[in-house]
Amino acid sequence: MAKRIFLFLLSNILVITTIGIVLSLLNISPYQTAGGGLDLVSLLIFSAVVGFTGSFVSLAMSRWMAKMMMGVKVLNPDSSLSPAERELVERVHRLSRAAGLMKMPQVGIYQSPEVNAFATGPSKRRSLVAVSTGLLHEMDDDAIEGVVAHEVAHIANGDMVTMTLLQGIVNTFVVFLARIAAWLVSRFVREDLAPIVHFVAVIIFQLVFSILGSIVVFAFSRYREYHADRGGADLAGKDKMVHALRSLKQYTQRVRDDQASLSTLKINSKKGMSLFSTHPDLDDRINRLEAK
Repeated sequence: MAKRIFLFLLSNILVITTIGIVLSLLNISPYQTAGGGLDLVSLLIFSAVVGFTGSFVSLAMSRWMAKMMMGVKVLNPDSSLSPAERELVERVHRLSRAAGLMKMPQVGIYQSPEVNAFATGPSKRRSLVAVSTGLLHEMDDDAIEGVVAHEVAHIANGDMVTMTLLQGIVNTFVVFLARIAAWLVSRFVREDLAPIVHFVAVIIFQLVFSILGSIVVFAFSRYREYHADRGGADLAGKDKMVHALRSLKQYTQRVRDDQASLSTLKINSKKGMSLFSTHPDLDDRINRLEAK
C-alpha cells in the first residue's frame, strides 16, 4: 500500500497546489471581505471545495499515474503471455472472484529488483494490481499468493475511496489554515507587498501543512494494513498470509546492511515505526495475524 499512498499523496499535493496557484493568479478569493479581512465561513466552504476537488482528481488519476511512474506493463489475459504472467493473472482473478469483485482488476508487472506489490485505482471496477519482478523472483508460490491476496483485499475493502474521503478532509484544513496563516503574515509587510507575500506564503504553508496532514493519512495506512492482512488471510488462508509476511521479514534481514536497498523497500516499514511510516512493523503484523 505504501507505493500507492506515495503516488496518491504526491498527485494530491500537486493538484491542490496547482489549484491554489491558479486561483491566486486569477485573484479568486471569495472569502476576503471588502476591508481585506477574512470571512471564515466562506473560507471553510472554499477550502472544502478545493480540498475535495484535489482529493477526487488524485483518485481519478491514481491508476494512470501508477502505470506511468512505475512503468507497469499491463497483462492482457486475451493476448499471448508467458507461463509466469498467465499464472499471475489467473491468481489475481481467482482471488478477486473470491473477494466478491464483479469486475476483475487489471494485472501488471514492472521491472524492479525490490520486493514490492501494490493495488490502486479509483474504484473496485477500475483497479490495478501490480507486482515487481523482484517479488516474483524472490518469493515462492505460497508467499506470492499471500501478497496478492493482501492487495486484492485492499481493493475489496475500498481503501482508496476511504482514503480519498480522509484526504479530502485533511486537504480542507490544509487549505483553510494555509490561507489564515498567509493572511496573518501579509499583515506584517507593507501594503504594496502584501499581495505578493500572501501569494508566496499560501504556497509555502500549503506544502508544509500538507506534509503534516500526511501524518494522519499514514496513521490510517497502518490501520488498514492490519485489516488487509486479515482480508488476505481470509482469501488465501492464514498460513499463506503469515508465510508471506515471514518471507518479507527474511528478505529485509538479507538486505539489512544495504541501506540503499532498505530505503526503497516500500512493502514494509523498518523496525521501529515513526509518524511517517506507512506500514506497521512486520513482527507486529505477524503476531496479530497469528493471534486471530
